Amino acid sequence: MSKLILLRHGESTWNKENLFTGWTDVPLSDRGVAESHEAAKLLKGAGIKIDIAFTSVLSRATETLDIVLADLGINIPVFYSWRLNERHYGALQGLNKKETVEKYGEGQVHIWRRGYSVRPPELKTGDSRDAINDPKYKDLARNEIPMAESLKDTEDRIMPYWKEAILPEIKNGKNILFSGHGSGIRSIVRVLDGLDEKQVMDLNIPTGVPLIYEFDESGLPIKHYYLGDEAVVAAKIEEVKAQTKIK
Repeated sequence: MSKLILLRHGESTWNKENLFTGWTDVPLSDRGVAESHEAAKLLKGAGIKIDIAFTSVLSRATETLDIVLADLGINIPVFYSWRLNERHYGALQGLNKKETVEKYGEGQVHIWRRGYSVRPPELKTGDSRDAINDPKYKDLARNEIPMAESLKDTEDRIMPYWKEAILPEIKNGKNILFSGHGSGIRSIVRVLDGLDEKQVMDLNIPTGVPLIYEFDESGLPIKHYYLGDEAVVAAKIEEVKAQTKIK
């Protein structure tokens, strides 16, 4: 029986400032570093042997992974892919979430932030935030670099990689650590749990808390659970929900 560890990166500097981040490459905050160490402690306490790891090309996810692997004292194959990046938040990137709610309304921002098929406002051509200016993506075609993404777009980007690279390792009985991002993990959870559009809108993934999925021999999920104290996990989920609450 294989296990998949879905780990949203620790708090980033922009998480701390409550900014829409998306493809903007920012580091972990001090709290995010501490959360990554705590995640490693939880994994060590659970006695889960990790065989292989996957992550995005964004620093906050790779830093989290580096800390966890160093704390566990293991040297395993690690695969990096831009397809595992966070959802692209388009013209919202860099904006404060609560200020955006004050401008556009809580309902609209909730749809942009949590809806399945609605994209936020797109970047305009020439915007300095366009990832086409980032050397990390120099080998990608223009149509591979988004100007904004819905959760469905993110899922459509991630799931082919999931099927080609990650799922075969699960079927081979490997235990996998996936150090990723909130929307990317929501996309995977939506597929694994068969959530509909309404259910995925209410799904919030806390930073730095390992979410474990156990699979049978055919690669079908059997059960899932968070590691750590239930009250602590619940409080961190509420913290994510509150990022766009004005009162």
